[in-house]
Amino acid sequence: MTTQPLRTERSGPQTASAVTDLPFKPQLIKAVFRDVTSLHVSRPAACTAASVTRTVLTEIIEGARSAAAEEARTRLIPKDLISAIDRNIEVDVGSAWYLHNPTFHGLLGEVRNADGALVSLRERRGTRTPSGVAGAHRFEAGVRGLLGSRGVRAVPAMVRDLNGIASVFLTALARDAAQVVREGGVKRFGTVSLVVPGEPAPAPPPLNDTLLALSTRRGDSRTVGGDDVLAAATMQLFGDLGQRAITEATEMTRNTPAK
Repeated sequence: MTTQPLRTERSGPQTASAVTDLPFKPQLIKAVFRDVTSLHVSRPAACTAASVTRTVLTEIIEGARSAAAEEARTRLIPKDLISAIDRNIEVDVGSAWYLHNPTFHGLLGEVRNADGALVSLRERRGTRTPSGVAGAHRFEAGVRGLLGSRGVRAVPAMVRDLNGIASVFLTALARDAAQVVREGGVKRFGTVSLVVPGEPAPAPPPLNDTLLALSTRRGDSRTVGGDDVLAAATMQLFGDLGQRAITEATEMTRNTPAK
């Protein structure tokens, strides 16, 4: 589906309602952007980022709900999160959170350095806690609201994981959007290719019209706009989830007033 470009005319009641319904408010989104960039963040950019994050979290929650339903449970637990990611590689986001949370500790596998020595989890984490991990608690109200809107509940550990994934994903999205502004467009897109051992990697698929439109940036060099966030989404997401996130964000923000 080809998305429509963002427009900046003043919103009507329907658009205002759509923005109000976002689980993550523009103030929170802008706070995350301030953690990674000094660029000004427009209101359409904040709403676009909130919508993309909502789409990703909704897909994860739906996958977790299906896993819980198979065991006749009505409350989500961390095991359901792992099942959701295992079943749908498109929702495997927020990897920085995995290193800082018990849910994923047994799934990360061994990492060895050039000398063959095992690299400890503490070494892999680094000495500094990423801003997305440190700020995860800010997402709890929005995550609980999103769970409620999907008709499910979750144990505290699962809520904590969803908070962390939302925060880390949005932090990466903000960082990539700032990069799009600095570089004047998108230099890479999120893709996954299956490679047969011993055979050359297949050529990447041609870009569709939506991605081509986002690959060249228009706008001033001091402001992150809605299209910059959409371009960043193409770097973080792929497949049906990526396309749906872009489409839903564009539909929701097309009449959002710029501020």
